[in-house]
Amino acid sequence: MGRTQRGVSLSGALAGMIVVAVVGLFAAKMVPSYLEYMAVKKMIKAMADGGELAGSVAQIRNAFDRRNAVEDVKAVKGADLDITKEGGQAVVRAEWSVKMPIAGNLNVCADFAVSSKD
Repeated sequence: MGRTQRGVSLSGALAGMIVVAVVGLFAAKMVPSYLEYMAVKKMIKAMADGGELAGSVAQIRNAFDRRNAVEDVKAVKGADLDITKEGGQAVVRAEWSVKMPIAGNLNVCADFAVSSKD
């Protein structure tokens, strides 16, 4: 009974490394935008939990900007917030898009939306 060799060929290893490199490139380009999304979501939730949505529109925008001074989110400012009243309660929404260059003329566009109602 002959012994067969097992393992990964050089071409198989190179193909695997290329796949890992492409996934890593996408992750490295997209992670900062998702971190900003999570920061905006956290700020709006903290504002809702802290009772900061009970004030006027200007007070809500200022409260967001104060929190943003710590988080340093570039995509959303207090002036970008959509503030409405639903059922006697203020609802804060933020929607934005981010265009992330990947390589050459290849870009990825991500749309984000956060609401205090969720």
